[in-house]
Amino acid sequence: MRCMILVKANADTEAGVMPSEQLLADMGRYNEELVKAGIMLLAGEGLHPSARGARVQFSGDKRSVIDGPFAETKELVAGFWIWQVRDLDEAIEWVKRCPNPTGEHSVIEIRPVFEAEDFGAELTPELREQEDRLRAEMAKRE
Repeated sequence: MRCMILVKANADTEAGVMPSEQLLADMGRYNEELVKAGIMLLAGEGLHPSARGARVQFSGDKRSVIDGPFAETKELVAGFWIWQVRDLDEAIEWVKRCPNPTGEHSVIEIRPVFEAEDFGAELTPELREQEDRLRAEMAKRE
């Protein structure tokens, strides 16, 4: 099962406070453990503060752009990993081993990623073929 692990933002991450050398070293060791265990196969990155981002809001056929920063810090993401795990319990155990991302109060959210079989009959053979073709194309570009 693939999971997206979301490190929630706080006032410091939104202010652009960079992690200490010690935290970077601790996270580096943790990421090495994840890679060696075959858990982190896909990605793991920190994100710039929302002040450097934008949102596109959809309302029917209309689109509007909202520039950051965004007000609700607790709803924002400061970083993420994408892991391959056996199940949610394994993801939880790995997150519990993570160095505290901010050194203070931190929240890490675990969200399973939809797989093709989750969509049932709605994902027709043609749509499944398209999905497989796109994944193959992305893999070639890496």
